[in-house]
Amino acid sequence: MIKGITKSGFKFEISDKALDDFELLELMADVDSNALLVPKIFEKLLGTKQKENLIEFMKKRDGYASTEKMAKILEEILLSSQKLKN
Repeated sequence: MIKGITKSGFKFEISDKALDDFELLELMADVDSNALLVPKIFEKLLGTKQKENLIEFMKKRDGYASTEKMAKILEEILLSSQKLKN
């Protein structure tokens, strides 16, 4: 289990199984050619509940869940999970 907190203050947990999920790898490989896969990446990485919590967290800050800010948070989560995993 990897636990972290983003710069904006969102606390997250990622299971070891989520990071070792081949379907997540496939989604990430295809996201450059299809940005509509990003929500599925959040779902695979964080699970439904945490994804929904993140959206609500973002809405509290700005009134809506900005696509740009969500992408930055995804990048931050992925980078921090790699650092914590190694």
